Amino acid sequence: MNHVSRDNRPPPPQATQVGAPAFLWVLVGVMAAIELVLSLSDAGYIGATGLRWPAYALGAFWQPVFAGAIPPAYPGQTVAMFITHAFLHGGFMHLALNAVILLSLGKFVTARVGPARTLLVLFLSAVGGALLFGILAFTDAPMIGASGAVFGLVGLWQADEYYLRRRHGLTLKPVFTAIFGLIAANVAFFVMLSGGLAWEAHLGGWLAGGLAGLALLRNR
Repeated sequence: MNHVSRDNRPPPPQATQVGAPAFLWVLVGVMAAIELVLSLSDAGYIGATGLRWPAYALGAFWQPVFAGAIPPAYPGQTVAMFITHAFLHGGFMHLALNAVILLSLGKFVTARVGPARTLLVLFLSAVGGALLFGILAFTDAPMIGASGAVFGLVGLWQADEYYLRRRHGLTLKPVFTAIFGLIAANVAFFVMLSGGLAWEAHLGGWLAGGLAGLALLRNR
C-alpha cells in the first residue's frame, strides 16, 4: 500500500546514496595525497633525499618496535603506528586496489550500520590487523597499507550474509565458499609476491570486522 498525503499528492521520493559516502572519499583522498607526495619525492621532484623511507620509519607498523626489540622513533609511536600504517602505501597500484574495495564495500557497510559505526569498524580492523601482524610476523620489514581495514569490511559483509541466510533458512554454503575463496586468494598472492604479503594483517582485520559485524548486525 502506497502512502498518500492529505492533499492526495504522493510523498517525494527518498534520496538514495549514489556512490560512496563523502567520509570514505575523504579517507581515500588523504591516502592519495600522502602517496602523491611520496611518489613525487621518489621521482626527485620534492625532497632532497626522498621522503618515502622517512615516512615509513615514522608511520609504518614495525614488528620489532611492537615486540620491544628496538626503541620507538618518537614517543607514542608504539600506539600511533596501529593506525598510521593504514595511510601509507607502496605505490599507486597498492593504493588503488585498497581504495576501490574501501569505496565499494564501504558504501554497503555504511548503508547497513551507518557512518559512525563504519568508521569504528575501519578503526577496529586496522588495529586488529596490526595487532595480529605484530603477534604472528617475525620480520624487520615495515607493514603498510589499508588492507587490514579493507578486510574488516569484507568480514562485516560476510557476517551480514551469514545472518541474512540464517534468518531466511538458506544454505550457508556461499558464505563458507567465499571464506575459502578469500583464503585461496591470499595464498595465491603470497606466492606471487614471494612472501611479500602481510596475510597476518588481512586475517586480523577480517576477524575484527567479522566479529564487529556479528555484534552490530545481530538484531537487524
